[in-house]
Amino acid sequence: MPSERLAFTEALAQKAGVVALDYFKKLDTLTITQKGHQDLVSEADRNVETLIREELAKTYPDDGILGEEHGMEEGESGYTWVIDPIDGTANFVTGIPQWCVIIACVQQGQTLLGVIHDPVAGETFSALAGGGAFLNGKPIKVSDSDSVSVGSVGVGFNGRTSVTDAVNAVGALVSKGGVFFRNASGGLMLAYTGAGRLIGYIESHMNAWDCLAGMLLIQEAGGQVQEQDINHALYHGTRVVTGAPGVFGELTEIAESSFAPLQAAE
Repeated sequence: MPSERLAFTEALAQKAGVVALDYFKKLDTLTITQKGHQDLVSEADRNVETLIREELAKTYPDDGILGEEHGMEEGESGYTWVIDPIDGTANFVTGIPQWCVIIACVQQGQTLLGVIHDPVAGETFSALAGGGAFLNGKPIKVSDSDSVSVGSVGVGFNGRTSVTDAVNAVGALVSKGGVFFRNASGGLMLAYTGAGRLIGYIESHMNAWDCLAGMLLIQEAGGQVQEQDINHALYHGTRVVTGAPGVFGELTEIAESSFAPLQAAE
């Protein structure tokens, strides 16, 4: 049952969060390496992902698993788990308490469920396709804003697309009277959009493990998300444009005018 999978995922994200938080409290002992420009990884990332994979393999042995640190393991059940053990590693390794554990589950090209857990704040955002969006078990909804000049918009940055993408988006947003927000965790900014804290979130390219859970959360909270080919996104990532219904049109215009063509990101 999907609801049972969601309950399992919430508990697993929280269990992984306990381990990650323990690493966060002893950063001086952490081994950190650089994967690429502004792209760090720590032993915490790898070990937390291993924990999640082991728990998934025990409970759902026939499912596939895609994780940021250890890649894809194909399954036979038609379900694929998509995990980011620590989203916001740059924050994590420098002691900034803005990071999260992300777990989503995809079935037949659709995101079935998503969980974004913030161990520091003690917040678990969750969504089930057709079943609503929640924060610590209580229903949430997106902002009622009807203009980008009312509220803040999350703007993501990545090292995979043109450096001007984010700069252009911020410029276009500010020129419309908007305010941009960035905390270096795309997962949390998507969760904040679902909870109505931000009115939207845009980024020229995100990997599946960063965005699938958050996009489902926003949809289930009454928001809008640019249409995606989920199967394509699993392997290549995708552009992300999300927001409250009253601002989605404006955010789509900003993204179209600011971001390089999608194929440049793939």
